[in-house]
Amino acid sequence: MKKNRKLTTAVMLVMTIAMAGILAGCSSIPQFGGTIEVAPYGKLADGSEVEIYTLTNGHGLEAKIITYGGIVTSLKVPDRDGKLGDIVLGYDKLDDYVRNNPYFGCLVGRYGNRIAKGKFSIDGKEYTLATNNDANALHGGLKGFDKAVWKARPAKTGNGPSLELIYLSKDGEEGYPGNLSVKAVYTLTNKNGLRLDFEARTDKPTVCNLTHHSYFNLANAGKSTILDHEVTIEADKFTPVDEGLIPTGKTPLVKGTPFDFSTPHTIGERIGVENQQLKYGAGYDHNWVLRNQDGDLALAATVVEPKTGRIMQVLSTEPGLQFYTGNFLDGSNVGKSGTVYNHRAAFCMEPQHYPDSPNHPEFPTTLLKPGQTYKNTIIYRFSAK
Repeated sequence: MKKNRKLTTAVMLVMTIAMAGILAGCSSIPQFGGTIEVAPYGKLADGSEVEIYTLTNGHGLEAKIITYGGIVTSLKVPDRDGKLGDIVLGYDKLDDYVRNNPYFGCLVGRYGNRIAKGKFSIDGKEYTLATNNDANALHGGLKGFDKAVWKARPAKTGNGPSLELIYLSKDGEEGYPGNLSVKAVYTLTNKNGLRLDFEARTDKPTVCNLTHHSYFNLANAGKSTILDHEVTIEADKFTPVDEGLIPTGKTPLVKGTPFDFSTPHTIGERIGVENQQLKYGAGYDHNWVLRNQDGDLALAATVVEPKTGRIMQVLSTEPGLQFYTGNFLDGSNVGKSGTVYNHRAAFCMEPQHYPDSPNHPEFPTTLLKPGQTYKNTIIYRFSAK
């Protein structure tokens, strides 16, 4: 990340006031062009206390984030008339997130997506992970980062109100080697983006693939389907999967297939066609090979919702994008304000490395060694027309 320019006296004064508020236990912390408010959100069975932070930027956009799983419980952005509306699925209470959460809004790790049979090797040594997706490991295992309580503190930034979350994943947790120290910084930017900057370091060679897992519905946060949302993905290839949703290792062109979103298509336009890959995923649940492979921040996808005019651009430094269309939502999740989340009520855009990369040397590596720093930036940027 670029270093901030030299702070002016006025900005230094704001920082001094903010830090004084922290030390005094103040619940509302002024930030650059916005505010952060903090409140209790509940306790876990082991007594761990969970807090909820409300970030509001200078344009009125609002994000609510809890320290359990780093979950974004609410994200309010304007439509074409300037009316704010929530666009993510979630729950009203902590107990619901603990009891029955299909990864709504969470931070995902130590490895986002699937690892085949929960096994991989580093330098000839095989590691066995906790499996939680039939025979495979998914999104970090039985107790991934989505179920951890993160330490939170306001971060110093000139880009908007920001929240820094810290977690130490201990050596052997869920079968992964190495003590992995992780920092995830959420910033509600002055450019109307929800930005997430990851950093991680390890003391042993390990694998690391971190991402964010909000379920989006740009119309009404899950009250209707997302089939009319128009999607463009900046990719010419994807990674086909087997019936267990594990990549085959091939990266064919998307041209001429239902996976071609290089030009805009609605989600519902081809999701029901006869196609073996769509059958395996029960819809779209695949990784696209993004054109950007050099680690720079670049546009990965654009989603347009026609009724509200809301537009979401996804920017990422990652080589892949997992696009998921709420295939396994079945009405059993009753969310905020009693909303029943039915089939295709939301989609996910998860920038990341490819699924099962540790077992595919032909894929970009997810190996992290001592002395190296893992970095990953994701931005969900919002506008309307």
